[in-house]
Amino acid sequence: MNIETPAAVVDVSILDRNITSWAAQLGARAVGVRPHTKTTKCAEIIRRQVSAGAVGLTAATIGEVEALADSGFDHLFHAYPVWAGTPERSRRIRTLHERCNLMVGVESVESATALASAVSGASHPLAVVLEVDCGMLRSGVAPDAIAPLARACQDLGLDIRGAFTYGGHAYANCDAPAAAGDDEVHALAAAASTLRDEGVDVRVLSAGSTPTARRSARPPVTDERPGTYVFMDRQQLALGAGTLKDVSLYVLTTVVASHADGRFVLDAGSKVLSTDKPAWLEGFGFLPAYPAATVDRLSEHHAVVSANGQRPRVGEVVALVPNHCCVVVNLTDSLVAADRFDPLDDDLLGAVCDHERWGLISRGSNT
Repeated sequence: MNIETPAAVVDVSILDRNITSWAAQLGARAVGVRPHTKTTKCAEIIRRQVSAGAVGLTAATIGEVEALADSGFDHLFHAYPVWAGTPERSRRIRTLHERCNLMVGVESVESATALASAVSGASHPLAVVLEVDCGMLRSGVAPDAIAPLARACQDLGLDIRGAFTYGGHAYANCDAPAAAGDDEVHALAAAASTLRDEGVDVRVLSAGSTPTARRSARPPVTDERPGTYVFMDRQQLALGAGTLKDVSLYVLTTVVASHADGRFVLDAGSKVLSTDKPAWLEGFGFLPAYPAATVDRLSEHHAVVSANGQRPRVGEVVALVPNHCCVVVNLTDSLVAADRFDPLDDDLLGAVCDHERWGLISRGSNT
């Protein structure tokens, strides 16, 4: 069987259920889904999201936007304060602007000026969405400080579509998502009011993140940008975005060592799982077949696990729910697509014997 561990396996039936159920839930509230493709990086999955009614696609890097356009996708939102002030980056932005329906995130007059220069002389103005900070304290202007940025963009000839925000402080602790979702709504409402006062035709008010999406999907929000919702992971389970039955992505990993003190070792290290572990989450992954076990530490190619009870034998293949699925996908070369995968199956490799490999469209560098 041509599956070597560690390998990222996707249960297609659960994947499809997540895609369609989230689209239906948000659509019932008249809120669109603009999925963040940095999570999946997979054309086959993105086609499923588009078929389910996605209003557009979100990407974090120019490379990701280019890969989406190369795969035939359109209505692409580069939700990042990209700096277009270098000749090569300016050329790439200009090319994308001419070949697809592109929106770009802006949070400063300097970046807006560079973007306007990149598309100077184009047949139509570049669409921009102004980023407001709703509490994460990363990028974005304060909602009450958006007016000068809007006036600068108008003077530069950019087409302001609206505003976007990201409630990333939902990851601060397990009780944070509700308040973060409220913060997204309030920030976008304030930004919309100011933009309309500046004469802007506000068409986009975009919120984001899987733990907040179903909380902030209400007026005046027009769309949500979740990414992890298609796979789920340990962080999302802890934050209440889903349950174990919603997990569609697992890492298959083999037990390569076992010790008398209760430790055993897996062949999935930080180069597959990453070292992401928020302070409120114990361990670097979850093993459904051995729920009492704790993935205590990672080396590049090893995961050291405390059994805390029954433990697997050397050579056994186990399924692991990663802490952060986006990083797993970014670290792998392809996804193993299987139907009705059961993480408790006694023969996991046999359980995925009818499978196909889905290639990834972009590794997503920061350019």
